Amino acid sequence: MIQEQVIVVDENDVVLGSMEKMEAHRNPVLHRAISVFIVNSEGEWLLQQRALGKYHSNGLWTNTCCSHPQPGESSLDAANRRLAEEMGLKAELTEKFHFIYREPLDNDLTEYELDHVFVGVSNQVPNINTNEVLSYKYIAYDDLKKDIETNPDNYTVWFLKIVDRVNQYLKK
Repeated sequence: MIQEQVIVVDENDVVLGSMEKMEAHRNPVLHRAISVFIVNSEGEWLLQQRALGKYHSNGLWTNTCCSHPQPGESSLDAANRRLAEEMGLKAELTEKFHFIYREPLDNDLTEYELDHVFVGVSNQVPNINTNEVLSYKYIAYDDLKKDIETNPDNYTVWFLKIVDRVNQYLKK
Protein backbone atom coordinates (compact mmCIF):
# COMPACT_ATOMS: atom_id res chain seq x y z
CA MET A 1 0.00 0.00 0.00
CA ILE A 2 1.36 3.42 -0.97
CA GLN A 3 1.53 5.82 1.95
CA GLU A 4 0.27 9.35 1.33
CA GLN A 5 2.98 12.01 1.36
CA VAL A 6 2.74 15.65 2.44
CA ILE A 7 4.89 18.59 1.36
CA VAL A 8 7.22 19.73 4.15
CA VAL A 9 7.73 23.52 4.12
CA ASP A 10 9.36 26.27 6.15
CA GLU A 11 7.52 29.27 7.61
CA ASN A 12 7.82 31.05 4.23
CA ASP A 13 6.20 28.13 2.38
CA VAL A 14 9.49 27.10 0.79
CA VAL A 15 9.45 23.38 0.02
CA LEU A 16 11.96 21.39 2.08
CA GLY A 17 10.92 17.92 0.94
CA SER A 18 8.18 15.42 1.61
CA MET A 19 7.19 13.07 4.42
CA GLU A 20 4.64 10.35 5.07
CA LYS A 21 1.42 12.03 6.23
CA MET A 22 0.95 10.20 9.52
CA GLU A 23 4.59 10.73 10.47
CA ALA A 24 4.17 14.48 9.90
CA HIS A 25 1.21 14.44 12.30
CA ARG A 26 2.81 12.17 14.93
CA ASN A 27 6.12 14.10 15.04
CA PRO A 28 4.77 17.54 14.22
CA VAL A 29 6.54 18.78 11.12
CA LEU A 30 5.33 21.90 9.31
CA HIS A 31 3.64 20.88 6.09
CA ARG A 32 1.36 22.39 3.46
CA ALA A 33 -2.41 22.02 3.70
CA ILE A 34 -5.50 23.38 1.97
CA SER A 35 -8.92 24.43 3.27
CA VAL A 36 -11.86 25.10 0.95
CA PHE A 37 -14.94 27.15 1.79
CA ILE A 38 -17.95 27.05 -0.52
CA VAL A 39 -20.91 29.39 -0.18
CA ASN A 40 -24.08 29.36 -2.26
CA SER A 41 -25.60 32.37 -4.03
CA GLU A 42 -27.64 33.15 -0.89
CA GLY A 43 -24.42 33.42 1.10
CA GLU A 44 -24.95 30.23 3.10
CA TRP A 45 -21.82 28.29 4.02
CA LEU A 46 -21.49 24.65 2.97
CA LEU A 47 -20.08 22.68 5.91
CA GLN A 48 -19.20 19.02 6.13
CA GLN A 49 -19.26 16.70 9.09
CA ARG A 50 -16.14 14.57 8.93
CA ALA A 51 -16.71 10.83 8.51
CA LEU A 52 -16.46 8.72 11.65
CA GLY A 53 -13.62 6.70 10.09
CA LYS A 54 -11.29 9.71 9.68
CA TYR A 55 -7.95 9.39 11.47
CA HIS A 56 -8.57 12.55 13.51
CA SER A 57 -11.37 15.02 14.26
CA ASN A 58 -13.91 12.43 13.14
CA GLY A 59 -17.55 13.44 13.47
CA LEU A 60 -16.69 17.14 13.79
CA TRP A 61 -18.09 19.91 11.59
CA THR A 62 -15.68 21.85 9.41
CA ASN A 63 -15.30 23.78 6.18
CA THR A 64 -16.42 22.29 2.87
CA CYS A 65 -13.24 20.25 2.48
CA CYS A 66 -9.60 20.18 3.51
CA SER A 67 -6.55 18.11 2.79
CA HIS A 68 -2.89 18.21 1.77
CA PRO A 69 -1.36 18.82 -1.65
CA GLN A 70 0.70 15.92 -2.87
CA PRO A 71 4.37 16.43 -3.79
CA GLY A 72 4.48 18.23 -7.14
CA GLU A 73 0.83 19.33 -6.90
CA SER A 74 -0.13 22.99 -6.50
CA SER A 75 -2.36 24.06 -3.63
CA LEU A 76 -5.07 25.15 -6.08
CA ASP A 77 -4.98 21.80 -7.89
CA ALA A 78 -5.21 19.99 -4.54
CA ALA A 79 -8.16 22.17 -3.50
CA ASN A 80 -10.03 21.39 -6.72
CA ARG A 81 -9.17 17.68 -6.51
CA ARG A 82 -10.36 17.33 -2.91
CA LEU A 83 -13.52 19.38 -3.51
CA ALA A 84 -14.45 16.88 -6.24
CA GLU A 85 -13.32 13.80 -4.25
CA GLU A 86 -14.99 14.70 -0.95
CA MET A 87 -18.07 16.68 -1.99
CA GLY A 88 -18.54 15.86 -5.69
CA LEU A 89 -18.41 19.57 -6.54
CA LYS A 90 -16.61 21.89 -8.92
CA ALA A 91 -16.26 25.62 -8.36
CA GLU A 92 -13.96 28.46 -9.31
CA LEU A 93 -11.72 28.75 -6.28
CA THR A 94 -9.68 31.76 -5.22
CA GLU A 95 -6.96 31.66 -2.59
CA LYS A 96 -7.68 34.33 0.01
CA PHE A 97 -4.86 33.86 2.53
CA HIS A 98 -2.64 31.34 4.24
CA PHE A 99 -1.64 30.93 7.86
CA ILE A 100 0.36 28.65 10.13
CA TYR A 101 -1.12 26.88 13.10
CA ARG A 102 -0.04 24.16 15.50
CA GLU A 103 -2.67 22.37 17.59
CA PRO A 104 -2.88 19.02 19.37
CA LEU A 105 -5.52 16.62 18.05
CA ASP A 106 -7.01 13.37 19.22
CA ASN A 107 -5.12 10.08 18.74
CA ASP A 108 -1.79 11.65 19.87
CA LEU A 109 -1.53 13.63 16.64
CA THR A 110 -0.71 17.29 16.07
CA GLU A 111 -1.67 19.58 13.22
CA TYR A 112 1.29 21.77 12.28
CA GLU A 113 0.29 23.21 8.96
CA LEU A 114 0.76 26.09 6.60
CA ASP A 115 -2.83 26.17 5.40
CA HIS A 116 -3.82 27.78 2.08
CA VAL A 117 -7.46 28.92 2.32
CA PHE A 118 -9.66 28.95 -0.80
CA VAL A 119 -13.16 30.32 -1.30
CA GLY A 120 -15.67 29.62 -4.07
CA VAL A 121 -19.36 29.90 -4.89
CA SER A 122 -21.53 26.97 -5.97
CA ASN A 123 -25.21 26.10 -6.02
CA GLN A 124 -24.56 22.47 -6.97
CA VAL A 125 -26.00 19.77 -4.75
CA PRO A 126 -23.12 17.90 -3.08
CA ASN A 127 -22.58 14.25 -3.94
CA ILE A 128 -20.62 13.28 -0.84
CA ASN A 129 -17.97 10.59 -0.56
CA THR A 130 -19.16 8.72 2.54
CA ASN A 131 -15.59 7.55 3.28
CA GLU A 132 -14.74 11.21 3.87
CA VAL A 133 -18.00 12.92 4.81
CA LEU A 134 -20.71 11.84 7.26
CA SER A 135 -23.10 14.68 6.48
CA TYR A 136 -23.29 18.23 5.16
CA LYS A 137 -25.38 21.33 5.69
CA TYR A 138 -25.80 24.87 4.46
CA ILE A 139 -25.88 27.47 7.21
CA ALA A 140 -26.02 31.25 7.40
CA TYR A 141 -22.97 32.86 9.01
CA ASP A 142 -24.95 34.39 11.90
CA ASP A 143 -26.45 30.98 12.75
CA LEU A 144 -23.02 29.38 12.44
CA LYS A 145 -21.49 31.90 14.86
CA LYS A 146 -24.25 31.25 17.41
CA ASP A 147 -23.70 27.51 17.16
CA ILE A 148 -19.92 27.90 17.52
CA GLU A 149 -20.44 29.97 20.68
CA THR A 150 -22.79 27.32 22.10
CA ASN A 151 -21.04 24.18 20.83
CA PRO A 152 -17.37 24.92 20.01
CA ASP A 153 -16.39 21.28 20.60
CA ASN A 154 -18.50 20.28 17.58
CA TYR A 155 -16.01 21.97 15.20
CA THR A 156 -12.46 21.26 14.04
CA VAL A 157 -9.62 23.31 15.51
CA TRP A 158 -8.57 24.79 12.16
CA PHE A 159 -12.13 25.80 11.28
CA LEU A 160 -12.47 27.72 14.54
CA LYS A 161 -9.19 29.52 13.79
CA ILE A 162 -10.26 30.80 10.37
CA VAL A 163 -14.04 31.10 10.29
CA ASP A 164 -14.08 34.83 11.17
CA ARG A 165 -11.25 35.65 8.79
CA VAL A 166 -13.02 33.87 5.92
CA ASN A 167 -16.19 35.78 6.74
CA GLN A 168 -14.28 39.07 6.39
CA TYR A 169 -13.27 38.07 2.84
CA LEU A 170 -16.81 37.01 1.98
CA LYS A 171 -18.22 40.35 3.13
CA LYS A 172 -15.97 42.26 0.69
